[in-house]
Amino acid sequence: MHKNKLYLFLLCACFVGYSWLLFSLQHEHDIQSQEFTVCLFKKVTTVPCPSCGTTRSVMQLSHGNFLSAILINPFGIIVALIMIIAPVWIGYDFIQKEETFYTAYLKIETILRKRKVAIVLIILVIANWIWNIKKKL
Repeated sequence: MHKNKLYLFLLCACFVGYSWLLFSLQHEHDIQSQEFTVCLFKKVTTVPCPSCGTTRSVMQLSHGNFLSAILINPFGIIVALIMIIAPVWIGYDFIQKEETFYTAYLKIETILRKRKVAIVLIILVIANWIWNIKKKL
């Protein structure tokens, strides 16, 4: 992905993420109920997807409940880190007229394309999915 497209995509995703988090925090009681879901996969199959619970996990992080966030869905930690780090780092690159974020992205992408790394990550996603199903998330 070209640098400008990546930056625009991530900034838009972070904006949507922050908007969704603000909405979710304002409707926290409804979000915490098991019946509320925006997950299309869960609505269609009644089975939670690997990322189900990520919003609740990020909400717990915003309240300082790290352990609870991990127990709901560890992906929430990753999403929260991206939502915090990406805009700041992209802003730094914009101000300094550098490409440090893009360079790091390309290096990480190269690492993730390695078969062994990809297999481990796929296993972790499947394990998280099984755990979500077992928790009846």
